[in-house]
Amino acid sequence: MHVSATEAKNKFGQMLDECQHHPVIIEKSGRRHSVLMSAKQYDQLVAKTSGKPKAPNGQSAGDRFYSEYKDWVDMQNDLVAQHGVFGEEYRVW
Repeated sequence: MHVSATEAKNKFGQMLDECQHHPVIIEKSGRRHSVLMSAKQYDQLVAKTSGKPKAPNGQSAGDRFYSEYKDWVDMQNDLVAQHGVFGEEYRVW
């Protein structure tokens, strides 16, 4: 479905309902400007393009790492909380 920006603004609630079934392309000055899609469609798109490997059970590589090395990660986080990050005073921000 293609709609103008003005129409999308005036019928925003209807556009939200419509995008649950298929993406809504919003045009501004006669050209494609934005796409309105459901959160489910967005999550699927991000999962496909993020490049992060997912295990069959849905865990990311980071989640698997943390579950395997939880004690070590927690210890490192405690050390940073107590002593800060080495060289922090030299950072420009």
